[in-house]
Amino acid sequence: MAAPLTSARVNPSVPVATPCPARTVPARTVPAGAIAACASRQGTVPGIDWRLWIRALTRIGASRHEMPPDEPRAAGTSRPGPSGEAGPEAPPDHVMQPNVPAGREVPGLSVPFWGVVVLTGIGAGIGAAGFMVLLHAVQHFAYGYRSGLFQYGVRRTSPERRVVVMAGAGVFAGVAWTALRRVAKAGTGLSEAVWERAGKLPFFGTMANAVLQIVVVGLGATLGREGAPKDAGAAMASRLSDIWGLPVEQRRLLVACGAGAGMAAVYNVPLGGALFALEVLLGTLSLPMVLPALATSAIATAVSWLVLPDRPTYQVPHYGASAPQVVWAVLVGPLAGVVGVGYIRLIAWAKGHTPQGWRFVISTTVVFSAIGCVAVVYPEVLGNGKDVAQFAFVDQLGLPLLGALMVIRPLATASCLRSGAAGGLFTPTLAFGALAGGFLGHVWSVLWPGAPVASYAMIGAAAMLAAAMQAPLASIALVVELTGNELTLMVPLLVAVAGATLVCRALDDRSVYSAPLRRHHDDPKVETPA
Repeated sequence: MAAPLTSARVNPSVPVATPCPARTVPARTVPAGAIAACASRQGTVPGIDWRLWIRALTRIGASRHEMPPDEPRAAGTSRPGPSGEAGPEAPPDHVMQPNVPAGREVPGLSVPFWGVVVLTGIGAGIGAAGFMVLLHAVQHFAYGYRSGLFQYGVRRTSPERRVVVMAGAGVFAGVAWTALRRVAKAGTGLSEAVWERAGKLPFFGTMANAVLQIVVVGLGATLGREGAPKDAGAAMASRLSDIWGLPVEQRRLLVACGAGAGMAAVYNVPLGGALFALEVLLGTLSLPMVLPALATSAIATAVSWLVLPDRPTYQVPHYGASAPQVVWAVLVGPLAGVVGVGYIRLIAWAKGHTPQGWRFVISTTVVFSAIGCVAVVYPEVLGNGKDVAQFAFVDQLGLPLLGALMVIRPLATASCLRSGAAGGLFTPTLAFGALAGGFLGHVWSVLWPGAPVASYAMIGAAAMLAAAMQAPLASIALVVELTGNELTLMVPLLVAVAGATLVCRALDDRSVYSAPLRRHHDDPKVETPA
């Protein structure tokens, strides 16, 4: 017999994990609902709740009497006796898989469901490749270069051209998004669709919005390029789910998988894309949801190889782990958590105060022109941050430039969002972490030399991603896949990510994706969409 449960006094501000009934009640008697009640969701760590245990035990008792007496039983099972208990010699009725939640959280993996998985993966891969072709075409046209990194092209162009291009980008963004919002339902974001609209995304409005995102990022906006393929993959999954008439839980899962597949394809990170869908958007790593996410991301990545290169996004040498890195990770992890909280709140504020109507055009024009003026001195402020992170990962940025950019770039990203522009947040956050890690790594190397300075940029990038996304596993997988570092920095990465996540979550349990949606629940005047 399992040991009785005991109550405990806990700090109400600190979430406490509660043992799942599957661990304290014999496995053969635990029904599906008891384990489903313990399925974790993003932002929720259940405490000791006696009502949950009473419901679980009630279901356990009810499940013993639900099977009709004449129903045939599979080999190796036994019928309960008159008291509801199986005899001591009877084998277990059913051994549950503890990491498979049951009830409404388990989507039926039917043939149409897997058909949508395959089609979504193919569509996300094609869409990601097309968006990257469009992005590079816009960059080459706007800044007058033919090949090489975007930052090299920006540096070679004149300061006056940077200002003119960004001012034009602001006018274009304001007019185009204003027109789109009037003729199409393009206001629903990916996070809002998954968490508040049962996975419903308007297909044509979302696709048009994704195209505008890529064009604006190509012109130099300090936003992520992955936002467009994520939205496109999610929109495809939503539309296909409606065509096949799939239920709500399956559509939510497929929309998240489509978004992860778009991210996986554009950055060649199949595992990271799948974990992003699961850990960030769905808040679960249960087995029935892992399989579709992995399949969708793998298909999308393989399809994108027809156009995009099959190699890590960042060309980084292999950095070995050493004592200075581990000690630095212990110290910097909590600091990254604190900075991550500030970054999350900055992004939430920016997204919560976007202008409407004619002020939208003025806002984008003013903000983008100001960023263009900053780019006269700091051309590295332009773009999504991919090249800036590359420079930090190989120690090609000096200490003064690292210090300036780690302040300017997050403010530029928040300004773009505050103006009303749309775009991704993953790459700007990665670049922010790389810049901060590189800056602190330079200082630490003076105190304790012995490790490559650039390795601190990778550790800082993982820590900042973990704090900002509230996704430690996804952040580690993404950094490892993006750099192809073969797990040589795994120990300091894990230490920094753990410290950043714990501190950030203790101070604020939101992420950069969920924080802007909190106002729907906090403000009683705002109705939550059905």
